[in-house]
Amino acid sequence: MTQKEQQQLGKTLWDIADHLRGAMNADDFRDYMLSFLFLRYLSANYEEAAKKELGRDYPDDTPPDVMDTLKVKTPLEIWYKENPDDIADFEKQMRRKVHYVIQPKFLWNNITELARTQDGELLQTLDKGFEYIENESFDNSFQGLFSEINLNSEKLGKTATDRNKKLCSIIQRIADGIANFSTDTDTLGDAYEYLIGQFAAGSGKKAGEFYTPQQISTILSEIVTLDGQDPSTGKKSKLDKVLDFACGSGSLLLNVRKRIKDNGGSIGKIYGQEKNITTYNLARMNMLLHGMKDTEFEIFHGDTLLNQWDELNEMNPAKKIEFDAIVANPPFSLRWEPNDTLAEDFRFKSYGLAPKSAADFAFLLHGFHFLGSEGTMAIILPHGVLFRGGAEERIRTKLLKDNHIDTVIGLPANLFYSTGIPVCILVLKKCKKDDDVLFINAVDHYDKGKRQNTLDERHRNEIVQTYQFRRETERYSRKVSMDEIEQNGYNLNISRYVSTAKEDVSINLEEVNIKLTAINERIKTATDTHNEFLKELGLKTI
Repeated sequence: MTQKEQQQLGKTLWDIADHLRGAMNADDFRDYMLSFLFLRYLSANYEEAAKKELGRDYPDDTPPDVMDTLKVKTPLEIWYKENPDDIADFEKQMRRKVHYVIQPKFLWNNITELARTQDGELLQTLDKGFEYIENESFDNSFQGLFSEINLNSEKLGKTATDRNKKLCSIIQRIADGIANFSTDTDTLGDAYEYLIGQFAAGSGKKAGEFYTPQQISTILSEIVTLDGQDPSTGKKSKLDKVLDFACGSGSLLLNVRKRIKDNGGSIGKIYGQEKNITTYNLARMNMLLHGMKDTEFEIFHGDTLLNQWDELNEMNPAKKIEFDAIVANPPFSLRWEPNDTLAEDFRFKSYGLAPKSAADFAFLLHGFHFLGSEGTMAIILPHGVLFRGGAEERIRTKLLKDNHIDTVIGLPANLFYSTGIPVCILVLKKCKKDDDVLFINAVDHYDKGKRQNTLDERHRNEIVQTYQFRRETERYSRKVSMDEIEQNGYNLNISRYVSTAKEDVSINLEEVNIKLTAINERIKTATDTHNEFLKELGLKTI
């Protein structure tokens, strides 16, 4: 499927959502829309695998009247009825091949047929289907995956009949809208991302909870997949473990995975952590919808600042998990409540606690603690972390003295849905090869939009290539020595080191005076000549 067709699918789905949600809040309807798209993907993938597994035994050419007689709505349901003794072995094979099982009555085609016939059992079947997928489909439990979907909500209708009718309408429109589009992971995955972006655009500040714009996500992903490339191919060979400790809907992690695969490399496992239950569910769906097996990722629901994830709370240094790449877009300047226990926390003990007014450095230090010795961390933060005093100055100074801050990238304002302020990307490493800091001032390099500014491919490539080759460009980038940074009191305000202002042209007053004198002389000569002509004509001179 071409990019144009993928965009058209996304637009088709968004138009359906925009039309059907009615008075329902966009954030609420998002959860229904994305969950149905997710069920569509799981079902199509499962049925395709079932056809291959059963071969000629798959009853996909059964006449409609026979299906009506058998009271079934999908071919796989026929096979289940006719082969009850073989179901266990079949499902065992399906778990081995696609890592999950869905009973035929819960498949999308069955659900859409219930919607088409306005069957009163739709709501109940869908509710049981979601429960089945959460608890029985996968070997690894996905409990709570649909916890934000309340099929009994009065937002769908006051009575069960009204709710059933509303769901029939929504599902039928979705089914009709995507019927002619491919069901592969790239297509539906891109459509899912498109919808998340569209819902984010209408969510204002709430969007910051779950969405990093793709243009910025791409930059971070490129940065962490550049370092440590295979010298023979110029491409990253493998990332064993990747972490986003404030992963939202998981788009950043998926972007890193896509970049390294596009470079011909491989990725081991990706890890994400998310405090918000809604976005935690979105992330898990997003991983599966992009074709990832449940063994290839781990998303944890919990508070990053409190480090509630047992897997990351290992006190034994020999067992501590480390990551080859870390990317993050944590909440900007979040107020938090650090206590005495956190002051002794292994993540903060060496550098100190971030102030209550802004947890930016707390997030940074959390990620940095788990960064591998050869790894790269790229984190989006507000500009204040570059120059604020107090505890933040002490943390920043130690990170610089320890030679862990590699690059500071200033981005333009108004790139995010959640805030209009300009932000920066900090790139950190535990084993830096350079003893300077690269500053990239990209604040003036963007395309202006009506609501949001954007970074096109040219802007993104300029940032990434400048980082990759540590290139110095007038009024754009510069490598700054630690001596100069020290002289500036370890202040990293980008404009101190890379000014985008054009210098005023120096004026030589003596040269200007000579030119003015010459001009005046030419004017006098021309005036005298002109007056001579006027005298000859008997006219008044000037």
